[in-house]
Amino acid sequence: MKGLKKTRRIQILALAFVALAGSTALIGYAMRDGINFFRAPAQVIAEPPEAGEVFRLGGLVEPGSLVRGQGETVSFNVTDGAEVVPVRFTGVLPDLFKEGQGMIGTGVLVDGTFEASEILAKHDESYMPKEVMEALKEQGVYQEPDQSGS
Repeated sequence: MKGLKKTRRIQILALAFVALAGSTALIGYAMRDGINFFRAPAQVIAEPPEAGEVFRLGGLVEPGSLVRGQGETVSFNVTDGAEVVPVRFTGVLPDLFKEGQGMIGTGVLVDGTFEASEILAKHDESYMPKEVMEALKEQGVYQEPDQSGS
């Protein structure tokens, strides 16, 4: 009788381990497309991503670089003060998107140009995405926004 209890306990532990490993594998599989790493332009130039790798690019829209093409296609440059990455986006830009402001885009790098599938812009005058702010601080070009309200 004692051996049967011990065998049953081992079977339950083994089944629990298999269930835990299986659920972990399923969660990892489901999240494989949802994890996009953030990169600043200097990081993209220094260590280009693998072909087809989806990532997030953030920085400031370079003044004077915004060019509207045919239809909804827009191209512009994103900079972190050290490097510049050209961006092409087809779609409707956010209302607050403009030159000299912070943005984050999701997409892939194709022949040196970031092909964005999504563009996010800051949502008020004082907001700067955390990742963009840190990248700009690393390059020494970040300036604190004027908080005086003038």
